[in-house]
Amino acid sequence: MSQALYLDDLTVGRKFSTKAATLTLDGCKAFAAEFDPQPFHLDETAANQSVFGRIAASGWYTASVSMRLLVEGELNIAGGLVGLGGKITWPRPTYPGDTLRVETEVMNVRVSESKPDRGVVTVRNQTLNQHGELVQVAVVQMLVPARPAP
Repeated sequence: MSQALYLDDLTVGRKFSTKAATLTLDGCKAFAAEFDPQPFHLDETAANQSVFGRIAASGWYTASVSMRLLVEGELNIAGGLVGLGGKITWPRPTYPGDTLRVETEVMNVRVSESKPDRGVVTVRNQTLNQHGELVQVAVVQMLVPARPAP
């Protein structure tokens, strides 16, 4: 894993990437069975008659896989990826067999006025499939510590 990053390491426009992960039918169904048990995630017949036309992965599964990729990726924030909130969209569905990767860009960096030992960094995480198509966009704010004094 790369060296831990602190607030002063992050600048607007800096980019990070992740490795890729391929969704499996079993993984999609297992996640859906526990967390999003809608028929178009679990049942082929129902999925074929849905807007998706086949089994689709839950958007929350896409988000979970994206988070795993981020944790294992280049954006190695000291203390972990601590989210403060954000907005997530799914411009297109994901399906078993899709291979996902995440590209991150720093959008804003702000030192906390009340707690100068930390700041808030806004990033755009774009999850892309094997065709380079956007399947998820998450604009989030993260709590990032300042580099400790030597």
